Amino acid sequence: MAKLSAWIKRHSRRLIQWLSLFLHNPFVSRLFTKQLYTGAGKYVCVPGLNCYSCPAAVGACPIGSLQQGLYSMRVPYYVLGTLILIGVTLGRVVCGFLCPFGLLQDLLYKIPFFKKINRFRADRALRWLKYVLLAVTVIILPLFFVSEPVFCKYICPQGTLQGGLTLAHSASTTLNLSLGFLFKWKVAILGAILLLCLLIYRPFCKYLCPLGAIYGLFNPIAAVRLRVDEERCTKCGVCSGACKLCVEPYKKPNDPECIRCGDCIRSCPHRALSLGLGNIKKKKEENKDGEKENGVCA
Repeated sequence: MAKLSAWIKRHSRRLIQWLSLFLHNPFVSRLFTKQLYTGAGKYVCVPGLNCYSCPAAVGACPIGSLQQGLYSMRVPYYVLGTLILIGVTLGRVVCGFLCPFGLLQDLLYKIPFFKKINRFRADRALRWLKYVLLAVTVIILPLFFVSEPVFCKYICPQGTLQGGLTLAHSASTTLNLSLGFLFKWKVAILGAILLLCLLIYRPFCKYLCPLGAIYGLFNPIAAVRLRVDEERCTKCGVCSGACKLCVEPYKKPNDPECIRCGDCIRSCPHRALSLGLGNIKKKKEENKDGEKENGVCA
């Protein structure tokens, strides 16, 4: 039992990711019949990036739902409320633990490759691209210019993987899926991202994901946060070296780029990092008389 408990603790994040994948897509049998689930669950936004058009999907993707509300000229209060609630509660914990496409990227990065690259000159600049995509393709274009979900239709690799490829050869689909240039374009985007996953850790999360951009904005105020025990931290930088997203946890533990994967926590030789609710409470120092300091001079 002790070995099993240790194994579960060591692989807890991966187990949660697989469980989340199933909870996002419980109707596995529909992948063979290619019949979309259209029940009450499709009115509920799931936390991670997960295509509404996948036959196995139980809920609606928050990015797709947000675009639909905007191009329909309706204020998507429910979607915005859901994103805010998840954001202030979890932040990018969703990216690290609950997003199905995040799991796929993690698994692909584990495949041996001749070289892994996470730090390069244009990296920081490219990270702003996901905020540009959020503003332009998710908000501005659907709201003011075109009546369609631009990001879902022209970019989203998760939609291509779950919806497009699954339904591409279905003669019974009611979506009238076109296998023309648009489909080939999206397959090319998906293929490029999957290939990059062999070389770069989570390239879609880093550079393209608008949902990650939204949750990242909440990282500094989210209830679940990365915490640094300043009494234990020696600022040795081991955690920074372990971070595949190039965050410096001991300097900026709630960086918008941090997905809460826990690599820094496991690498810290002083056990100064933890993932939990709120900040670590500092112990009050005692004065010479043994009385707790209260900030007032005796």
